[in-house]
Amino acid sequence: MTRQIILASASPRRQELLTQMGVPFQVHAPQVDEHLTGSAKQVVLELARRKALAAVSAHPQAAVLAADTLVAINGVVLGKPKDLQDAARMLGLLSGAWHEVHTGVCLALDGKIETAHAKTRVQFSDLSQDEIALYCANGEPMGKAGAYAIQGLGGMFIQQIHGSYTNVVGLPTSVVYQMLKKANIL
Repeated sequence: MTRQIILASASPRRQELLTQMGVPFQVHAPQVDEHLTGSAKQVVLELARRKALAAVSAHPQAAVLAADTLVAINGVVLGKPKDLQDAARMLGLLSGAWHEVHTGVCLALDGKIETAHAKTRVQFSDLSQDEIALYCANGEPMGKAGAYAIQGLGGMFIQQIHGSYTNVVGLPTSVVYQMLKKANIL
């Protein structure tokens, strides 16, 4: 019997990556309190755990997969921008610098919880205020951790990455594959 997989995320990027992996799933995106403090790693792991537990209560027989992604630069954690001004502020911080993208992944299955963490280092080009304003004006930064989408127009600002590209998109597929394989789901 194939185990039903529930993705505890409304992220179209996570859905697309799971689809590319050939993993059949259904979406149940629970609302959880995302106001946490701590290191980026601690926050993403806890948020992924909270999302998985919230979804598993509605789907106790399923395998629930949840994830959360944040950007951190010089110890400052950047989530999703509140508005375009906040997006411009974040992009200004990232301009010409290295930052880290952290994703926490949680798999809840049969009363067990497994978590994993992925970190990717990303280097941004130097951005002018005009470039930042133009990018913000197209709306892409909204709803994205760190105010950019590497798989979209934001990719033109990336000089280098060290680590998983799919982690920067929002779901480290190699980590997810290993978790599902270990749980005998794949």
